[in-house]
Amino acid sequence: QVQLVESGGGLVQAGGSLRVSCAASGRIFRINAMGWYRQAPGKQRELVAIITSGGSTNYADSVKGRFTISRDNAKNTVNLQMNSLKPDDTAVYYCNADVRTTYLSTRSQNYWGQGTQVTVSS
Repeated sequence: QVQLVESGGGLVQAGGSLRVSCAASGRIFRINAMGWYRQAPGKQRELVAIITSGGSTNYADSVKGRFTISRDNAKNTVNLQMNSLKPDDTAVYYCNADVRTTYLSTRSQNYWGQGTQVTVSS
């Protein structure tokens, strides 16, 4: 099994910055893409940012230029630096990873963290 544990988040005023981190552990051979999603009350979960094992990134239009995703392949961690935060960024942020658990198969499985709350006050 694979576990994703998020840290960071919290309460910040609009215009401020926060950083959330996620560490993957367990039966990991290789992690393909890692990403951050968020879910605000009453809304569907949405992609915030994603990064491949090679470092290619993709961002939701709403966070481009403000958020930066990064990862450390050796440590199986992914970070999301959030700057110029807005009240609309308030949500539970979830870490996601696409993981190969063995070298014997190219199949991968998708795992989620438990989520961390980010609240931006106006």
